[in-house]
Amino acid sequence: MGAIAFTRNYTDHSNDTGYQFEFHCDKCGNGYRSTFHGSALGMGSKIAKGLGSLFGGGTLWAAGQAGEYMKDGLRGPAWDSAFQTAVEEIKPKFHQCTRCGIWVCPEVCWNAERGLCENCAPDLAEEAASAQAKVAVEQVNEKLRKVDQVADFDPNAQHALGANCPGCSTKLAPGAKFCAGCGKPVVQASAAKHFCTGCGTELVAGAKFCSGCGTAAA
Repeated sequence: MGAIAFTRNYTDHSNDTGYQFEFHCDKCGNGYRSTFHGSALGMGSKIAKGLGSLFGGGTLWAAGQAGEYMKDGLRGPAWDSAFQTAVEEIKPKFHQCTRCGIWVCPEVCWNAERGLCENCAPDLAEEAASAQAKVAVEQVNEKLRKVDQVADFDPNAQHALGANCPGCSTKLAPGAKFCAGCGKPVVQASAAKHFCTGCGTELVAGAKFCSGCGTAAA
């Protein structure tokens, strides 16, 4: 048997009952799986082992083991023959780039107009569409940066952390008398803690004015 070409990128799916191979495109990774070809020795050993198990072992089990040993001994030439058959079946489904040498699928990764793979000769229409999309995203981001997205945001109000309802942990709005999550009265739920109705700062016990904004304590 001569040397076998087209062996760069494949997966061996062969098992003890036969041979099958999957060949992949060097660019996108997709590919084709060859036709499964059963192994006479593999099937024979399987049948012998099955019968040995059915009838309690003995001679038939030994025959199954012998079949395994025979299959192992002939695995090299049998595998090579099956692999060559698979190569001859699948190779026509790929194109080889004469510039870089990789094998690619013609449907996705081959530039038929240029006669090269798309790594060496990208499809200009696809490249233009991709570039346009990238530039559009950049322009959208740039426009959004020029628009004040937080015009109503008061940075000073964020200095004081708001209280949470002890019943359901919902964050309480400044000055709220009832929890928006469970409806419980805030005064009862917050027990001894009191908060400024203006900015939400926790009030010191007995304070008449808020230390954060000067609002009179309720």
